[in-house]
Amino acid sequence: MKSWIAFWNILKKDVRNYYLKPPNISWGIIFPLSWTLMQLIRSPDGNILELLPGLIAMSILFGTTSMLAVTITFERSGRSFERLLLAPIHLSTMVLAKIAGTILFGTFNAFVPVIFAALFADLRAVNWGALLLTILLIALTSALTGLLIAVSAEQVFEAQTLANFFRFPMLFLCGLFVPIARLPLLLRPLSYCLPLSYGTDLLKGLLTRQNSLSPALCFGMLLFFAATLFLICRHRIQQKWIL
Repeated sequence: MKSWIAFWNILKKDVRNYYLKPPNISWGIIFPLSWTLMQLIRSPDGNILELLPGLIAMSILFGTTSMLAVTITFERSGRSFERLLLAPIHLSTMVLAKIAGTILFGTFNAFVPVIFAALFADLRAVNWGALLLTILLIALTSALTGLLIAVSAEQVFEAQTLANFFRFPMLFLCGLFVPIARLPLLLRPLSYCLPLSYGTDLLKGLLTRQNSLSPALCFGMLLFFAATLFLICRHRIQQKWIL
């Protein structure tokens, strides 16, 4: 029970204090929103569904990584993150609480392009349960990636710069807008080492029926990446600030 109380209070504090910070608004909300509007306005009606998987994945990626860059770095500069590490709660509980708000933020971001696309395309045939599960898994892996980046930076601008070093190549390597099959052969193995590639493929299968991989493989790989990244983040926090 104490763990759940601690989990809820950390989550509530992050939502209240960090959702509307300027770096989070600029990179987590305005950039994905402006990119979504640009793509939807310039594209013919027939191409909206083809663009939608990439727009959803990009919105999640930028929303989650921006959120973690803000929460961790602000708390480290204010010394409140160290106080959390000294609290009598399990480290795993603290990590899960930190990424929970980020997952919620990323999920909210994901449905922004969906709402805009619904104005131009028929989405009644979409399996919404499978879509929500896919979005949550993408948000989970993206949040853990953002956490891994955030623990390596001291200030918000450093975290955002480091995050951009990974985020922008992912726009091209993970099949968001350029199919992986059209990438140079040397880059394709790198694409399949990124969890977002599997999430994007699942989104394409649900929205356009143009997936190139088995859905079971994609779900399995996303779960594998989530578990691996969680253990790495937990180890990094413990190694850097506890031991």
